[in-house]
Amino acid sequence: MTTEPWVSVEDVAMHLGVAKDSVYRRIETRSLPAQTIGRLWKFKLSEVDEWIRAEGASEDPTRGDR
Repeated sequence: MTTEPWVSVEDVAMHLGVAKDSVYRRIETRSLPAQTIGRLWKFKLSEVDEWIRAEGASEDPTRGDR
């Protein structure tokens, strides 16, 4: 049985097709599932995908997430 690896902000940004700043903003404002390890944010992509499905991935075009 393999465990899912923790990934970085950069990996999540690439996975979602957004800028790193958008990932940080989503952590702060939308409770994107993340954990801090030391000073670094880490993620499980399966949790990020689940969060997207649950939140509906609504985009606010005025925020520059595109």
